[in-house]
Amino acid sequence: MNPVRRGQWQTAAEIVRLMSRRPAITRTAVARELRLSTSSATEVTSKLRELKLLSETPAPIQGRGRPTTVLHAHPEGPLALALDLRQSEWRSVVVGLDGSFMSHDDRRHRTRRPEVVLGDLRDAVQQTQEQYGHRLRAVSLAVPGTLRDNRLLQASVSEWAELDLDNITADTGLALLTGNDATLGGVAEARSGAAVGAGTALHLIIEAGIGGTLIVGGAPVQGASGAAGEFGHTPFGDRTRLCPCGAHGCWNLEVDGRALAHHLQEPEPDDPHLYAMEILRRTDLAATKAVARVVAAIAAGVAGLVNAHDPDVVTLGGLAVPLRAAAVRVFDDTYMAGIMTFRRNTAPPVLAAVHRADGSLRGAAALALDHLTTEVAIATWAAEDKSVATVG
Repeated sequence: MNPVRRGQWQTAAEIVRLMSRRPAITRTAVARELRLSTSSATEVTSKLRELKLLSETPAPIQGRGRPTTVLHAHPEGPLALALDLRQSEWRSVVVGLDGSFMSHDDRRHRTRRPEVVLGDLRDAVQQTQEQYGHRLRAVSLAVPGTLRDNRLLQASVSEWAELDLDNITADTGLALLTGNDATLGGVAEARSGAAVGAGTALHLIIEAGIGGTLIVGGAPVQGASGAAGEFGHTPFGDRTRLCPCGAHGCWNLEVDGRALAHHLQEPEPDDPHLYAMEILRRTDLAATKAVARVVAAIAAGVAGLVNAHDPDVVTLGGLAVPLRAAAVRVFDDTYMAGIMTFRRNTAPPVLAAVHRADGSLRGAAALALDHLTTEVAIATWAAEDKSVATVG
């Protein structure tokens, strides 16, 4: 099926995209932002209602002027399933076109064997499709590892390597969109978190290792093959130590629960996140010193990336937030000492991420909504209702 000529659905797609990125936006604000006349905005939103792509409710009256409406996702409109795969659990949420979360589910892994984990995700996709039918249009997945063409090349969990993620949506006809969890966390901060309005933002998250993304103009820098943002594999660490990735001296080895165990001469933890939280609750001198060493390693690396990328703001997620809070002075002193002299008066602020608990999931939802609000996606949905005329 060829449902769209180029530009045929441009205005409709722009309106739906604005609704997805700006929850509770009014029709008046849409017309102003897209430079549409009042009559054009009214006409197009009316057609979009007929297409079950949006609904409208009266906006609260604020001062003088004509009444307007607030745009929402239509209760029978397109949906996406966002999934967030983590070391010990996976989470899912059904997302409406206005970014609203319709349902939310958290489940711990029965085992970390990849075939079981991917099988559980596939079951979740099939169950969601059975529940919502044709309304489910795409699946978006955040994963803790390096991706290329829907293949997980390597991950913080050693068993999860060289995995074909397309199996998750096999036989469903649904588009599968994948992204690194740290990258998608950065997208969430740029869209609705601590980096809103920043032209260039650096986002870093620590779980098992450290990852992140550089956001420029609201979009993550993907690199030549889509694998950019592997900041944990920069050589900011001890060059005598071999990282599971195959490189020596990776920053990853200095910044998480594994690093704390190394400094404390304890066995490497099975779950670096839980182990780090346990160490942070300790008050003995050995734990305090180990935390300070890890925080200094984090801050020094952040300074190096600031010197390299010149961001407006740095946002931190995951374990980076409680680790920094446990040794604020160490972080601040090390960060400023690593900043080039000419930058120090205007060094970018380092802020805690707003979406610390669900940043990757919100980023996966944003990735799905970007897909569902393209001209082709809007036209494909509209083609299922032949009675509705084209909107321009």
